This record gives sequence, structure tokens and C-alpha cells, in this order.
Amino acid sequence: MADVKKRDEYTIEMGDRSGNNFEPPKLSRPTAPPLTSVANNPILPILSYCGSSILMTVCNKYVLSGLDFNLNFFLLVVQAVVCVIAIQACKTLGIITYRDFNSDEAKKWFPVSLLLVGMIYTGTKALQFLSIPVYTIFKNLTIIITAYGEVLWFGGSISRMTLFSFGLIVLSSVIAAWADIQHALQSHGHSSTAASEKISTLNAGYMWMMINCFCTSGYLLGMRKRIKLTNFKDFDTMFYNNLLTIPVLIACSLFLENWSTENLIKNFPPEQRNSLIFAMVITGVTSIFISYTSAWCVRVTSAATYSMVGALNKIPIALSGLIFFDAPVTVPSVSAIAIGSASGIVYAVAKMNTSKSKTIGLPTSNPVTSASSQSTRDSLKN
Repeated sequence: MADVKKRDEYTIEMGDRSGNNFEPPKLSRPTAPPLTSVANNPILPILSYCGSSILMTVCNKYVLSGLDFNLNFFLLVVQAVVCVIAIQACKTLGIITYRDFNSDEAKKWFPVSLLLVGMIYTGTKALQFLSIPVYTIFKNLTIIITAYGEVLWFGGSISRMTLFSFGLIVLSSVIAAWADIQHALQSHGHSSTAASEKISTLNAGYMWMMINCFCTSGYLLGMRKRIKLTNFKDFDTMFYNNLLTIPVLIACSLFLENWSTENLIKNFPPEQRNSLIFAMVITGVTSIFISYTSAWCVRVTSAATYSMVGALNKIPIALSGLIFFDAPVTVPSVSAIAIGSASGIVYAVAKMNTSKSKTIGLPTSNPVTSASSQSTRDSLKN
């Protein structure tokens, strides 16, 4: 009986095998990888960031390369309005979060928005007169101005590798300008009127590009100071930048640009009107993707990898001008692109080395103490 009780106590019910209710054990099947693993793959954010940058540059160049387009402020109004509507929709859907509008914060941030207006307007004027490769190469000059501005305003130093990258930046810019001028002279003749007009167009582009470099550096340095006061995040900065620039851009467009019927027809010819408006909207939406994918790159990879991606991203942007537009493909122009890209890579490596030296040199876990208290602690340890 004891044996029977033991068997009864340890009996495992297997169910009725003869009836229709018997179900065999289910075999586990391999499941697809979760979406989080795909989102954390560094290749996807890097490709998204590069694609967004190329798309925005190409669309801007498409709009600005019209024969008689002169409504640059209106283009910027459309981009800012589309950006504000898009990020507000994303916030409503719970995709992104940012602060609600605050008048005190808006007053603090408004000077930065004015600098942004100068930066984006001069950028569109430079892109209107220059090819995408030359525009991309000359944009590297902003790095030099910003670096010396940071030394003057925030302290710091410039390493030898950084100075070497600056030399490459200047060299690539000189080669790019020389290649553009030589191509204009060879295409139209050294003493022709068309060559003179082309040279004048290039000179106007170089002038706007230089102004844009100083405006961009002023915007970046001013934004760095104001962020410390407001503690803005990425989407906070995007929201206030676009929202505060809208009234300024509208006023500039109404008072400084020609809104006659004849000029509107020149800027938006009937056969290209829909495509131009579509390209304007795309540039506004793409600006959101650039901000989001840049933050995505930093989160998934690292700030150092993002700096390197930003340096290498100039290569496909410059090549897009050779592919989609009539930018001259010559040995000097290709050499300028290569040297300009190399300068960006050298600068990114110099920044990574500087950040590593700062990380090694500064304590991160121990609190800062005075010399007397530290000596007291050392004596107690011994």
C-alpha cells in the first residue's frame, strides 16, 4: 500500500491521448529579431543621416538653380513653417517630446534665431551661385573660424593635427576656386562676355560663402552660450529656432523681395511649379530627419563616430552635385573634393584625440577637493 501511495503521489497527469483533446507539445520556432535590435544597428542611422543631408542639399540646389529664382526668404519661410508643423504633429503623436512655448525662453533665444536667419539666408545665396562640390568644400572654412572663436570665447587650445587639418581646408578651397575659374575661362573663352559674367557669378558666390562662414560660426558660438542659459535639447532648439524665425523671414520676404505677378511667374514657371513647391516642402521635412538622425547616430554609436560620419558625409554630398547637376568634373575639382574630405577626417581625428586626452586628464568619479584636504586623506591612508 505504501508503494501504491508513493506512486499516486508522484503521478504526473499527461491528459487523454486517445481522445480529440490531446495536443502534442508545440515546437519552438525561431522568431524574427526585435525592432529594437534593428534600431540599434549603427549602419541604419548612419545611412539615414547621410541620405537626409544629401536629399536636403540636392532639393535646395534644385529650387535655387532656377534661372530667375530670387525669393530666398520665401523659401526659408516655407521650410520653417513645414518644420514647425511636422515636429508639432510628431509631438502630438508621441514620437518626440520638447518644451512648450515660453515667452521668457523665447526672449533669451531670439538673438540666436536672428543669427540663424543670417546663416541660412547667406547659405542659400552661396548655394545659388556655386556648385554643390565647391559649396561643400568652402563650408569647411567655418571649422577654422569656429575653432578660433571657441579659443577666444571659451578658452582652450588648438593641436598640431588640428592646424594641419586647417591647412588642408584652405588648400582644398583654393584648388576648388581655381578649378571653377579655369573651367569658366576654358568653357566660354578668356576674353568673352560670357566668361566675364560667369566669373562675376562665381565671385558673388565666394563673397556670400565667406559671409555665410562668419554667420555660421557666430550662430554656433552664440547657440553654445545660450544653451547654457536655457538648457535646451535638440528638439527644443529646433522648435524655437524655426518658430522664432518665421515672423522675421516673413517680414524680410514682404519688404525685401519682389512679389509682383511677373516675378512670381519667373520664380514659379507653370511647367515647374508643382515640382518646386514639392521640393520646398521636402527640404522642410528633411531638416527634421537630419536633426533626428544626427541624435540617433550619437545615441547608437558615439560622438566620435558621429564626427567621423560628418566628415565622410561631405564626399557623397559633393558627388551628388557631380551626378545631379552640371558641376564640372575635372582633375582639380575631384582633387579638391578629396583634399576637403581628408581635411574633415583629420579634423575629426584631432577632435577625438583632444577629447580622449581631456577624459584621461580630468577625474570623473572622485569629487574635486582642496590640496589640504587631499593631503590629509593621503596621510590617513598611510
